[in-house]
Amino acid sequence: MIVLKILSEGKTYGYEMLGRIDKESNGLLHMKEGTLYPILYRLEDDGYIVSRWKELEQRAKPKKYYMITGKGRKKLEELVSGWYNMVSVVDVFLK
Repeated sequence: MIVLKILSEGKTYGYEMLGRIDKESNGLLHMKEGTLYPILYRLEDDGYIVSRWKELEQRAKPKKYYMITGKGRKKLEELVSGWYNMVSVVDVFLK
Protein backbone atom coordinates (compact mmCIF):
# COMPACT_ATOMS: atom_id res chain seq x y z
CA MET A 1 0.00 0.00 0.00
CA ILE A 2 2.80 2.41 0.87
CA VAL A 3 4.64 1.75 -2.38
CA LEU A 4 1.49 2.29 -4.43
CA LYS A 5 0.76 5.50 -2.49
CA ILE A 6 4.23 6.87 -3.19
CA LEU A 7 3.89 6.01 -6.87
CA SER A 8 0.45 7.62 -7.03
CA GLU A 9 2.23 10.92 -6.38
CA GLY A 10 4.60 10.54 -9.34
CA LYS A 11 7.21 8.33 -10.92
CA THR A 12 10.26 7.46 -8.89
CA TYR A 13 13.05 4.90 -8.66
CA GLY A 14 13.67 2.29 -5.99
CA TYR A 15 16.46 3.94 -4.03
CA GLU A 16 14.48 7.18 -3.85
CA MET A 17 11.47 5.25 -2.51
CA LEU A 18 13.60 3.65 0.19
CA GLY A 19 14.84 7.04 1.33
CA ARG A 20 11.37 8.51 1.30
CA ILE A 21 9.88 5.64 3.32
CA ASP A 22 12.65 5.95 5.90
CA LYS A 23 12.44 9.75 6.09
CA GLU A 24 8.66 10.10 6.18
CA SER A 25 8.31 7.40 8.82
CA ASN A 26 11.05 9.04 10.91
CA GLY A 27 13.03 5.83 10.63
CA LEU A 28 10.26 3.68 12.10
CA LEU A 29 9.74 1.88 8.80
CA HIS A 30 13.18 1.09 7.45
CA MET A 31 12.87 -1.05 4.35
CA LYS A 32 15.84 -2.74 2.73
CA GLU A 33 16.39 -3.19 -1.01
CA GLY A 34 15.86 -6.94 -0.61
CA THR A 35 12.35 -6.21 0.62
CA LEU A 36 11.37 -3.40 -1.76
CA TYR A 37 12.44 -4.86 -5.09
CA PRO A 38 10.44 -8.10 -4.80
CA ILE A 39 7.40 -5.93 -3.96
CA LEU A 40 8.02 -3.82 -7.06
CA TYR A 41 8.45 -6.90 -9.27
CA ARG A 42 5.22 -8.43 -7.94
CA LEU A 43 3.29 -5.18 -8.41
CA GLU A 44 4.59 -4.97 -11.96
CA ASP A 45 3.74 -8.61 -12.70
CA ASP A 46 0.20 -7.95 -11.45
CA GLY A 47 -0.16 -4.88 -13.69
CA TYR A 48 -0.36 -2.34 -10.86
CA ILE A 49 2.81 -0.52 -11.90
CA VAL A 50 5.06 -0.23 -14.95
CA SER A 51 8.74 0.55 -15.16
CA ARG A 52 10.98 2.32 -17.64
CA TRP A 53 14.74 2.70 -17.76
CA LYS A 54 15.94 6.27 -18.07
CA GLU A 55 19.39 7.25 -19.24
CA LEU A 56 20.94 10.04 -17.22
CA GLU A 57 23.91 12.30 -17.78
CA GLN A 58 27.15 10.84 -19.03
CA ARG A 59 28.88 8.40 -16.70
CA ALA A 60 25.79 8.03 -14.53
CA LYS A 61 24.05 4.69 -14.35
CA PRO A 62 20.59 4.47 -15.93
CA LYS A 63 17.76 4.37 -13.40
CA LYS A 64 14.64 2.27 -13.51
CA TYR A 65 11.63 4.46 -12.80
CA TYR A 66 8.34 3.02 -11.60
CA MET A 67 4.89 4.46 -12.32
CA ILE A 68 1.43 3.46 -11.12
CA THR A 69 -1.18 2.28 -13.62
CA GLY A 70 -4.95 2.83 -13.59
CA LYS A 71 -5.31 -0.69 -12.24
CA GLY A 72 -2.80 0.21 -9.53
CA ARG A 73 -4.79 3.29 -8.54
CA LYS A 74 -7.92 1.17 -8.13
CA LYS A 75 -5.98 -1.36 -6.06
CA LEU A 76 -4.62 1.43 -3.88
CA GLU A 77 -8.17 2.66 -3.22
CA GLU A 78 -9.19 -0.88 -2.20
CA LEU A 79 -6.18 -1.27 0.08
CA VAL A 80 -6.71 2.10 1.76
CA SER A 81 -10.39 1.31 2.32
CA GLY A 82 -9.47 -2.08 3.79
CA TRP A 83 -6.86 -0.42 6.00
CA TYR A 84 -9.34 2.05 7.47
CA ASN A 85 -11.87 -0.73 8.02
CA MET A 86 -9.22 -2.75 9.89
CA VAL A 87 -8.22 0.26 11.99
CA SER A 88 -11.84 0.84 13.00
CA VAL A 89 -12.26 -2.82 14.01
CA VAL A 90 -9.06 -2.79 16.06
CA ASP A 91 -10.13 0.51 17.62
CA VAL A 92 -13.34 -1.16 18.85
CA PHE A 93 -11.32 -3.75 20.71
CA LEU A 94 -8.90 -1.22 22.16
CA LYS A 95 -11.60 0.98 23.67
